[in-house]
Amino acid sequence: MIPLYKLADLPRSQRLRKAAKLFGEAEQRFIISGRFTQKEAEYFCSLAEFLCGDMGDAEIEGIARFSGAKLDALRSVQAALTENTTENSREIRHAINTVYHLLLAQTGRYQSDWDFFTPGGNLDPSKRRPFPGMQVYLEDIRSPYNVGSMFRAAESFGAEKIWLSPLCANPRHKRAERTAMGCVDIVPWEQLHNDPFSGQGDPGLNSSGLTGPFFALETGGTPLEDFSFPQAGIIIAGSEELGVSPKALAAAEKSLGRVSIPVRGVKGSLNVSVAFGIVLQAWANFISRS
Repeated sequence: MIPLYKLADLPRSQRLRKAAKLFGEAEQRFIISGRFTQKEAEYFCSLAEFLCGDMGDAEIEGIARFSGAKLDALRSVQAALTENTTENSREIRHAINTVYHLLLAQTGRYQSDWDFFTPGGNLDPSKRRPFPGMQVYLEDIRSPYNVGSMFRAAESFGAEKIWLSPLCANPRHKRAERTAMGCVDIVPWEQLHNDPFSGQGDPGLNSSGLTGPFFALETGGTPLEDFSFPQAGIIIAGSEELGVSPKALAAAEKSLGRVSIPVRGVKGSLNVSVAFGIVLQAWANFISRS
């Protein structure tokens, strides 16, 4: 940890970047150990106090001075670390995390989604309580972020298995894994080599091993509150750009149909992972009540 007098000698932009790095590294250590040593607590109290009074050459460098909520955030670090006990660990991490991000923003930097310090691994598969027969088919979801988010929603709401189309983003992509927060490792999944709906005949059977009934998450269908969910089946969620393919949609229409989420905005649609989570939660509620 750099002494504060050395930090004070740096140009303000560099000083703030260094302070952000210190708070970021501190948060990572805190996630692992669950607490700060007394020496660390005293250092970051002093660093927060130093930053509260840090006017520097803000006008020359074009960096706004700390005021209002930003000063309050810095003072919250001092308040949380003054106690520094396991009982207030949540407050400590929240305070450290808040200051880390405001320092990044102060220098014009913002984290990407996959850079957040969120614990994702070490999940216990034995504690899962999936609904038998609740399955998912992700068709040509291109974004690893969306795939990861949909894995997380599927795990949370009890999906038994996830099937992925041949052209779906790989769940093992680092951005997908980061967004899924460990769910790729505990939810059974399989990426198919061929389009299961190519040459579809019976909507309940196909050559890839998927067995229906099927229903599609797509616009122009039965409103969510009126849709008749099955006890077991496969929900089809299509690509971000084009939605469910004509062949997969035809299979769904021959089976259970399509479900849509009524919206009131001018955009008329939702991000696919958001819509998927909404529908999966409704399906899980239906099964739980049955």
